Amino acid sequence: MAKLRVIFLTMLMFSIGSLLLNTVSSDSTGSSIVLLTVEEVIGPATDDYLGRALEKAANRNAQLIVIRMDTPGGLDTAMRGIIKNITNSPVPVATYVAPSGARAASAGTYILYASHIAAMAPGTNLGAATPVQLGGMPSPDKQQDQEKDQQPAVDSNEQSLKRKAVNDAVAYIKSLAELRGRNAEWAEKAVREAASLPAKEALELNVIDIVATGMGDLMQQIDGREVMVQGQTRTLQTTGMVIDEIAPDWRNRLLSILTNPNVAYILMLIGIYGLIFEFSNPGAIVPGTVGAICLLLALYSFQLLPVNYAGMGLILLGVALMVAEAYQPSFGVLGLGGITSFVIGSIILMDTDAPGFGIDISVIAIFAITSALVFIVAIGMAIKARRRPIVSGEEELVGGVATVIDDFEHEGRVHIHSENWNAVSSIPLNKGQQVIVTSMKGLVLEVEPVSTSMQTSTQESES
Repeated sequence: MAKLRVIFLTMLMFSIGSLLLNTVSSDSTGSSIVLLTVEEVIGPATDDYLGRALEKAANRNAQLIVIRMDTPGGLDTAMRGIIKNITNSPVPVATYVAPSGARAASAGTYILYASHIAAMAPGTNLGAATPVQLGGMPSPDKQQDQEKDQQPAVDSNEQSLKRKAVNDAVAYIKSLAELRGRNAEWAEKAVREAASLPAKEALELNVIDIVATGMGDLMQQIDGREVMVQGQTRTLQTTGMVIDEIAPDWRNRLLSILTNPNVAYILMLIGIYGLIFEFSNPGAIVPGTVGAICLLLALYSFQLLPVNYAGMGLILLGVALMVAEAYQPSFGVLGLGGITSFVIGSIILMDTDAPGFGIDISVIAIFAITSALVFIVAIGMAIKARRRPIVSGEEELVGGVATVIDDFEHEGRVHIHSENWNAVSSIPLNKGQQVIVTSMKGLVLEVEPVSTSMQTSTQESES
């Protein structure tokens, strides 16, 4: 019993010690600053990375989250997801455009406006926040002329969609400016006129809060600053804090690869060609397996990307026409139409002008040329096949030379074209004797000796 008590007390003390250590470690994480880095276009992978990192920082009771940013912009859906995570974060978020030469263009400007603290390094810029994927707005001079005329313009449906998109973007960025007490007038200008600002002017116009030369300078300037987090005022204490960087993990890197439009495009084509080869050669297994996996990955990527389904339809039509050319040669008509449809569909597949989310023209050219070569080879093989002599059927057997397998007088078997056939002859034949097939009735060949057929043909020529 004494030994059991000792063991029990030891385990109890160990458990209490573990709880105390966990408490100390959780308290220590509250004095840390989490650093995140965005150095790419804003897309689904960025949204996933920042969303999970913000949640991890909240679980650590971090003092502050710093997003070091350098981006040319990105997708609207991903940007709004990131902003939603920032505005609902229980931990203050500071977005820092750095290092010198970096930018927070387009979607980056919205994220900067949404952050609790907006900072920039010298030599950086922000702005150009017009939703370019839906087209640009009329020039300022044209807008002024329309206002002077004071005549309602009859716009096309496309122009109406552009106006709606821009007005929505203006309302969104102005609401973010009002939320953080920043310059809403310039924010509207950044959307309507694609205006941009360098760091120093952005500070003077109350677009950002701080211009800092580095992380150390940023921490000093932030220290003691009050920010509003979820309706409560919080004073930041950043001097001497430990900076803990959270880098993208394997999941973020994989998602970044899959949502690259060029990779998604290649996966789709590999999937389509793999299934075509599998269907044309049932039982090959490898093409079908690889094709199915690639096609599923491509479909997952496309659900996260701004895909133009008309473009995808044209690609599928083009592939179908090229396959039809290979199976039913039309001497280039189907193939040429297929390549044209394929190229046009590939160009318009990604329905956006957002930087980093188009398909490289060289990738399209490589696949188009490869597909063209495949169907050209198929046409060439079909033409050669048409010119070759017949190697099977009755036409090839009649007149051919066969070898007698066993002695027979009337019915027996002969060997011709690597096959054994039933044969009949009016003349007895010996094993190994050469005979000529004179006719075919069903699956039975009529044969006669080579010498007899030669004599018959000679008599016919003399007469």
